[in-house]
Amino acid sequence: MKPEHFGQLMRQYLSPIYNFAYRLTNSADLANDITQETFIKVWQNLKQFNEAKSFKPWLFTIARHTAIDWLRKRKMIPFSDLRNQEDGGNNFENNIPDELPLPDELFRRAELISLLEQALAELPINDRTIILLHQTEKLTFAEIAEILNQPMNTVKSRYRRARVALRQFLIIAPK
Repeated sequence: MKPEHFGQLMRQYLSPIYNFAYRLTNSADLANDITQETFIKVWQNLKQFNEAKSFKPWLFTIARHTAIDWLRKRKMIPFSDLRNQEDGGNNFENNIPDELPLPDELFRRAELISLLEQALAELPINDRTIILLHQTEKLTFAEIAEILNQPMNTVKSRYRRARVALRQFLIIAPK
């Protein structure tokens, strides 16, 4: 692969990999490090990529393993502490399309985002990974199964259970 082709891959997948890493770690610094290391590993292992398969699941598999390795090194597991950034912003809020809503709508959205972050934080890492890859990255269950190295039916079951758990958390969350 030519360097300019790798640059094109980086431009295409840099933001999705960073967002994925950020949502797994809730740390901008860690997400930057994980994203950088992911692309270094991709470059180093490009010859091992099976071109008969899809590139995106292979890339997210590397990103997931890299994130887990970083978190284990830093002993940040369990993943139950998903907070807003210190400056008050968060990644979910940046992705909500906003067509000049009223302040009360902005406040309601911020509360919902906060509740969703708390609910996601309560999920085990594999369940959170499945939710994020399916909902935000639009990967199929087959691709997610490949990333997690699990049967597709297991991934589907975990996805359904994770959605039920999120729904339960949002229903009983303090208002």
